[in-house]
Amino acid sequence: MRLLLGLVLIGPLLADGITRDEYRTRRSELRKSLDGLMVLFGADESEDLHTGFFQDTNFLYLSGWREPGAVMMLTAKEEVLFLPPRNPRSENFTGRKLGPDDSNAPEKTGFDKVLPRYALETTFLRLLESSRRIYTMPRDEQARKLRQLAMFHEDSSAALPIARLRMNKSPAEIDLIQKTTDATVAAHLAAWKKIKPGLHEYEIGAVMTNVYFERGCERSAYAPIVGSGPNSVVLHYSSNHRRMDSGEVVVMDVGAECSDYATDVTRTVPVGGKFTPRQREIYNIVLGAQKAAIAAIKPGVKMRGDGESLQKIAYDYINTHGKNREGHPLGKYFTHGLGHHVGLDVHDPSDPDATLKAGMVITIEPGIYILEENIGVRIEDTILVTENGAKILSGALPREPEEVERLVGK
Repeated sequence: MRLLLGLVLIGPLLADGITRDEYRTRRSELRKSLDGLMVLFGADESEDLHTGFFQDTNFLYLSGWREPGAVMMLTAKEEVLFLPPRNPRSENFTGRKLGPDDSNAPEKTGFDKVLPRYALETTFLRLLESSRRIYTMPRDEQARKLRQLAMFHEDSSAALPIARLRMNKSPAEIDLIQKTTDATVAAHLAAWKKIKPGLHEYEIGAVMTNVYFERGCERSAYAPIVGSGPNSVVLHYSSNHRRMDSGEVVVMDVGAECSDYATDVTRTVPVGGKFTPRQREIYNIVLGAQKAAIAAIKPGVKMRGDGESLQKIAYDYINTHGKNREGHPLGKYFTHGLGHHVGLDVHDPSDPDATLKAGMVITIEPGIYILEENIGVRIEDTILVTENGAKILSGALPREPEEVERLVGK
């Protein structure tokens, strides 16, 4: 098993689809905002054999670098990449790595200055001389230890400056998210054809993941959710072991990660191919709330927060359409946020106080979860904010109940 893992880890050094120049531009833009020294640690190789190596997404966003053990230092005037020394014995298992002494290290990494990891502390102390502030990621233990060498410098989080960059997607990033979304839509359509009473949730999950793995996607963007009947009301249900029965709905919240970029798509379909009248009623309310929120998307709008927001638009729609068995409004059954940013992470970092801008990619995912009726409905799409409104990247996957019913089990 370990030998096979080594083969999996041999791959391109830089992430697919993004040029070295784009990574340089990202770092340049970030450095303009720095009033000090930023230190970012990439992911280390894990001993956990359940998965291969995946780079920390902030590190990946700024460098495209896929190999473990790297560190980055950025100031307004300088950027340095640190690489661990080569380990021939480990490379027998994980493949040849680029070392700091390799003559082509600057060309391969896109950094003009590449140093060995053992130069980390001396370089840190040198750059501190012209820095009043140190930026690191919260809860990074390696950064905390390095930070102890500069107890009298101001401490700042690197998370928000990077998040503000990551919120705005480049054309290349949008193309990659579209590619991932297309693979995910194909997975949902394949699942709809397979669904019928008597199958288990995991059988549907397997159909979906097989579709995007066959397209070359590296992993699921999150644990696939296939929740039928009583499981449809559990927001992040993921055990996927129940047998599905006729007369139930099944919530399928499943998305791929391809070429490092994620997507997030959810549909709720009838197991037996037809919604009951009550299920259709709830479904249409959720769909109406989603349409109302999507119609309001434009630059300058807030996703959530005080005052008018997309969250409020969706909640108000749900709360003024339909009732529960006791005749009360349904707003209390919409129990989660309306959406989030999408990118290298399915829940991509963002500035919670920022308004939408053209080029951002978000989800819109209203839901109603009525525990006492075993009815959960969520409809989610990945959406590009444009200058004039919204483009639904997952729009090839039908949402209208009549279209859904025509495709389920066919």
